[in-house]
Amino acid sequence: MRVRAPSANTRYFEVKSLVREGNLNTICEEARCPNIAECWGRGTATFQILGDICTRACRYCFVHSGRPDSPPDPLEPLRLAQAAAKMRLSHVVVTSVDRDDVPDRGAGHYAATIRALRRKLPAATVEVLTPDFLGVEDEALATVVEARPDVFGHNIETVRRLHPRMRGAKASYDKALWLLRRVKGLARYDVLTKSGIIVGLGETNDEVVETMRDLRAHRVDVVTIGQYLQPSPKHATIDRWVHPDEFRWFREQGEALGFGSVFSGPLVRSSYRAEEQRHAAETGRGAVAY
Repeated sequence: MRVRAPSANTRYFEVKSLVREGNLNTICEEARCPNIAECWGRGTATFQILGDICTRACRYCFVHSGRPDSPPDPLEPLRLAQAAAKMRLSHVVVTSVDRDDVPDRGAGHYAATIRALRRKLPAATVEVLTPDFLGVEDEALATVVEARPDVFGHNIETVRRLHPRMRGAKASYDKALWLLRRVKGLARYDVLTKSGIIVGLGETNDEVVETMRDLRAHRVDVVTIGQYLQPSPKHATIDRWVHPDEFRWFREQGEALGFGSVFSGPLVRSSYRAEEQRHAAETGRGAVAY
């Protein structure tokens, strides 16, 4: 797989400057996303709130893990909204680290970020990709949903069999499904729900389809499927390179299951071309393979 290097003929360096100027984090950088040159070059980025230290240590994720030494920055939502306005975004994606050290697990910070974006960019749609809000799930979900994100994402990440080994004891496959379904129950408006699957961790293709079935059974609208790339020798090893024909097969299976949008391909990530994912689900354009 090859990706393009950053180019001076794109908006890459403009986005980089705005991120630095706002003292903001992005999952693009923190997780070593292979699509950073493409996405930043198109003038978009996926913001990471609540700091740069995660209280979890998933075996596939490069984001730094540990115990954060400071509470969430109350001015971060405003700085993020200002940066998004300068970037002229029409769809803003916000994710975060896990913050098991914070009483509400960061839910209030998500809500404040959504409200700040609504004030600065009233015409933009807002997508959140949240953690599981361990221990305060119902209250935290209610707080985030009350702020009315247009897309609510929570990644299931891998198949049921591999979930405990890859995500650790705190995470739960069934809880991830419950969270996604619960959002639909709490929302008093049409919210799209979304989840992502990483392949190449040791799963079988049939297990991937079973995971998609579970997601559809919990009313998930959008699914993304992408290849695992080992970020360092300390992380889980790659079990296999999934062939593009298999990604196309995943897409076809997702279509048959009734997802509004299926983005499936080696370099697909949950926030990759997120606005296109949302548009495909809302217009019925359906599945896309990259």
